[in-house]
Amino acid sequence: MNKIKYLRYIAGFACLGSAVCAAQNPAANYPNKPIRVIIPTAAGGGSDQIVRQMGQHWTKVWGQQIVLDNRPGAGMTIGIDIATKATPDGYSLVLVNPSHAINATLMPKLPYHPVNDLIAISVVATQALGVVVPHSLPAKSVKELIALVKAKPKAYSFGSSGPGSASHLAGEMFTGMTGTQMEHIAYKGTGPVLMDLIPGRVHLYINPMLAIINQVNAGQMRLLAVTSPKRVASLPDIPTMIEAGVPGYEAMSWYMLLAPAKTPLPIIDKIHQETVNALKTREMLDMLAKGGTEAVGNTPKEALQYLKGEIERWGQVITRAKLRKE
Repeated sequence: MNKIKYLRYIAGFACLGSAVCAAQNPAANYPNKPIRVIIPTAAGGGSDQIVRQMGQHWTKVWGQQIVLDNRPGAGMTIGIDIATKATPDGYSLVLVNPSHAINATLMPKLPYHPVNDLIAISVVATQALGVVVPHSLPAKSVKELIALVKAKPKAYSFGSSGPGSASHLAGEMFTGMTGTQMEHIAYKGTGPVLMDLIPGRVHLYINPMLAIINQVNAGQMRLLAVTSPKRVASLPDIPTMIEAGVPGYEAMSWYMLLAPAKTPLPIIDKIHQETVNALKTREMLDMLAKGGTEAVGNTPKEALQYLKGEIERWGQVITRAKLRKE
């Protein structure tokens, strides 16, 4: 009997020790249920592609399902607001793009703080934007496009994925830097823009490559230039905007993974490590390369600094264009 009591005592002590260890390191048993990744944009965009590919790696390593939760609307603020209010336990994450940084200046009455209410895990990838026009438009280059628009001010339009989106500001940058006048038509996502661009009802769209590369490769529209400082490796014949005749025009899109503030740092570190590992897989690298996109996988500290820099950079563009959205 004494031996049995002793074994029970040891077992109880071990359980207590495990509970203490789990409390001290909340990442010890993480994850033990499905992980939700909120995508604050409409389904079918580049964010979906990235999360699905990254999720395959996470599921393989962790044995848990990755659930995509598209929550579009209000310039991404609906989905991001949901993320900021989620339980900070690592089971609700959010993948954002430049609109998150843009909104910091564009929308002075956000329901959350774009930096303080979220923890940056990593910049997942960066990519150039593509400058595309319909085949019906008689412009085979950026210089020809500028000449065409200048000849008939306000007769042409550029589409965007929504007010204050990266595509909106990229269009504003284009008109501002080229001295052209074009009507801005805001849509609810990439899909609706392409439905009007391809048949020529809208005349210009400057949008992240990953979201439009399939249509470009299918010959449905004409790619005139990319907005990166250097040419995209998978599109060596396509000039940059600077090469195409717009000095100083540079705009990069990006995808950043964040978690609600107060998510335990050991869990953040665990997610970060497997995000970096996912970005090293051949499947992920191939998928990104086809869309003119480069894997990043920087540290949470570096991602935070990057976000602050983007808020400042886009803030200057918004101020110059005198844009404001309530």
